[in-house]
Amino acid sequence: MSGRPLTGLNHRALAMLRAVADGRAELSCSREPDLFIDGVPCCDQFTAHGLAHDGLIEHAYTGTLGQRVPAAATPAGLAAIEPIAA
Repeated sequence: MSGRPLTGLNHRALAMLRAVADGRAELSCSREPDLFIDGVPCCDQFTAHGLAHDGLIEHAYTGTLGQRVPAAATPAGLAAIEPIAA
């Protein structure tokens, strides 16, 4: 974990998490996984790396170096995008 507070996720990070949860995203298999949404490289790879390093998104399965595999939201990632109960 990078130490950034989960409550500090901005709108872009939350939108990226929603795309992953909707099954529209892939991650490259590397130390710094790049995020692709709808087949297009995400414009904010810094945030994508943060989401991965903070344990909010992960590879759906292990691939070979450089391969793109489906991205999956972790339980913590899903909790971050859940609507707040009133």
